[in-house]
Amino acid sequence: MKVVACATTIEEAFTQANLHHPDLLFLDIQMGKTTGFDLLKQLTEKTFEVVFVTAYDHYGIQAVKFAALDYLLKPVDPEELKVAVEKAKIRIKNKIDGEQLNFLLSQIKKSEVIIPKIALPQQHEIRYVSVEDIVRCVADNTYTFFFLANGDRVLISKPLKEYADLLKPQGLVRAHQSHLVNPKFVKSWLKEDGGTLLMDNGDKIPVSKPNREMVKEVLGK
Repeated sequence: MKVVACATTIEEAFTQANLHHPDLLFLDIQMGKTTGFDLLKQLTEKTFEVVFVTAYDHYGIQAVKFAALDYLLKPVDPEELKVAVEKAKIRIKNKIDGEQLNFLLSQIKKSEVIIPKIALPQQHEIRYVSVEDIVRCVADNTYTFFFLANGDRVLISKPLKEYADLLKPQGLVRAHQSHLVNPKFVKSWLKEDGGTLLMDNGDKIPVSKPNREMVKEVLGK
């Protein structure tokens, strides 16, 4: 990897990006009074990959996660940096365009994050799914199955915990260590086995004892 330019302001970064046409851009979120998102909005040709490098910023990181883009928290762990670069190399080799960046920018709002869709990266495509169409998510070791309202099942190579944290503000609830559910698709609460959720499609989801009261509260029981 060769570093072709560095910049400390949006203006410098815009000039250098147009001059060098980099394959990979390491971009901070907070840049003085501006943000890295402002730079992306200015760049019309997004033929590069982006890894966000930032101190923890809840709003910014949430938006980046929903777009399934890579990010590194400061101070940067060298091993995490290596992993991020390897991921970027694969995407560059496969010539995946800037669709994720455009998706990210389309969802960013200045005051708050209201996310209508989430990007689910698969081996040969990135699936953009409406959060309200997610029926439930199920853990499968370090993978997660997404069950959608249209009957599709999507396998993602990330653990359930990451999506549980990401989707909790959007209304999904952790019923069990291995199950995340959308209350919108819960038909009823069954008293069998101490607590089971019956979904609209007939699926039964166990409710763990530690989560029982929280799930009841969300369902208004």
